[in-house]
Amino acid sequence: MSSNSQSEYVNDETYLFSSVLAGKELEKQGWVLFENIVDDQLVERLRLDLDKANAIARQIQIKNGVAQNTDGTINHLLGLGDSFMEFLDRMYLKQTITHYFCGNYILNIFGGVNNLKNRPSYLLNIHRDVRSFTGNLKLMLQMIVMLDDFTLENGATYFMNGGHYVADRPSEKLFYENSSRAVGKSGSIVLFDANLWHAAGTNQTDDPRRALTLCFTKPFVKQQLDLPRYFGYDYTTHLSEEMKQVLGYNALVPTNLEEWYQPPEKRFYKPGQG
Repeated sequence: MSSNSQSEYVNDETYLFSSVLAGKELEKQGWVLFENIVDDQLVERLRLDLDKANAIARQIQIKNGVAQNTDGTINHLLGLGDSFMEFLDRMYLKQTITHYFCGNYILNIFGGVNNLKNRPSYLLNIHRDVRSFTGNLKLMLQMIVMLDDFTLENGATYFMNGGHYVADRPSEKLFYENSSRAVGKSGSIVLFDANLWHAAGTNQTDDPRRALTLCFTKPFVKQQLDLPRYFGYDYTTHLSEEMKQVLGYNALVPTNLEEWYQPPEKRFYKPGQG
């Protein structure tokens, strides 16, 4: 599926129609590719920040004894580079994501990956990104943002078409016979159902193949990193209403009775969060 930059479509009926078409593709195949979404200038800054964040994450992985098969994977990027928050603030594909969830959603994970030659990673295994198969219950949606061109040679992701309806892990034969590769230019974005079986391809080149890997969920699903606590409650003074929603500030859990017994306008858990 082809599209132009998100900013050209935010309030445009054409983009809303595109969201419906994307929703049908997600329903049928489990994944959809949007081409040429993020501009080159932001992509370049995201690359630089991802490389810096990877170095920080790698030191922690090694220090804490979790370095095996994790090289090039970073699970939480917000706070490790200004470009990551800028990307999130632009609300790329918001209408499509809202249409998928039939309402509000929050950020569950903001990660990244650098698929490198001869660097083993769990991402090359056939897997899905939700632990429990949820079937038609749409709790989680994944996003891949291509920061380098995705090619057959550098490990473009395999997606098993219709694999989001398969509860048990497929055999390698079944998986690869029914998979397509997510080939696209840098700045393109893939959305896919969290139930979808997929696997990174092997990078056979000497160049990096970098991407952002985001996860969005219904607001009542617990975030893998408690972002409001991570940034602090006062951080909301810098945020738009949309960013408060996406970062999870509208779905906070009270920690005491004083926070619980509040009028609606002061409650931690806002209306419309599912």
